Amino acid sequence: MIADIKKTAEQKMKKSIESLKTDLAKVRTGRAHAGILDHVMVDYYGTPTAIPGVASVTLIDARTIGVTPWEKKMTHAIEKAIRDADLGLNPSTTGEIVRVPMPSLTEERRRDLTKIVKGEGENARVAVRNVRRDANTQLKDLLKKKSIAEDEERRAQDEIQKLTDRHIAEIDKTLQAKEAELMAV
Repeated sequence: MIADIKKTAEQKMKKSIESLKTDLAKVRTGRAHAGILDHVMVDYYGTPTAIPGVASVTLIDARTIGVTPWEKKMTHAIEKAIRDADLGLNPSTTGEIVRVPMPSLTEERRRDLTKIVKGEGENARVAVRNVRRDANTQLKDLLKKKSIAEDEERRAQDEIQKLTDRHIAEIDKTLQAKEAELMAV
């Protein structure tokens, strides 16, 4: 029973970190990366489809993303979808390729993005702490039902605290890397 609680807690903590990494990938830095267009939807024969589902997304250079549609007639729809996605991007079409230049970030915008990143990090920390709280509550319930002894409960709580500390340290490390990436000119 205790092993199940710890395993579940660890899985949930890992999901919180994965969610944080996904959210941080959406925060735009000055460099181009293909993942920024993963969530942009384009109308593909009446069905909203993510851009990677209708085109090849590549990096032309450090500040430019190239989108090559698999069907020529999708070029205009992709360009419009990127422009309407509220990412602050201004794509242009050259032949069959949609070029998406990444504008450089101002110092003020970098600070704003750093605040957003810190907020995402705090949300991830809260999620990990909530998992710890839930696991500890389950352990206390087992103790009340006399399914486990007090020393077993104490030992399990210590192990869950160590799990929590390890995952929060990983969150902090991820945040520091993202903040350094944002502040690099």
